[in-house]
Amino acid sequence: MTSRASHPSGHARKLVKVLVADPDELIRGDRAATRAAILTGVIFFFAGLVKFAFHHWELHAFRSFGLPWPSALEIFAGVLETVGGILLALRRLVVPVSVLLAATMIVAIASSGIGHGDVIPSLTLAPALLIATLYLLASGLVLRVRASR
Repeated sequence: MTSRASHPSGHARKLVKVLVADPDELIRGDRAATRAAILTGVIFFFAGLVKFAFHHWELHAFRSFGLPWPSALEIFAGVLETVGGILLALRRLVVPVSVLLAATMIVAIASSGIGHGDVIPSLTLAPALLIATLYLLASGLVLRVRASR
């Protein structure tokens, strides 16, 4: 006897198809969305690597922002940006990755840019990356809706 937990339900499979597989495929087929995903992914990849290459500098910055658990958040942000950047460049998991990366850009803008007064990159690159991730999120979902008509 197999347990229900070991097999995704039909609803879960459909949700994954609607929110992950279909948008990824459609973004790969759209020239503008593909360019945005690759460029945004490359930028996030290098932004994430900076958090490891310049760990002490970044950790000092995270501490000065007044965020809770600055050591853990710096590592988390670095991993999320590096892996998320790779996934965006490959146009895989675009919708969920865009949601997560948009959230990190909102935190960066609010804590570093607005709260701490850091103009570069928090009030320059971070808003541009937020717009790019929102564009990718919207593109994936809008292209999905159009394709289902």
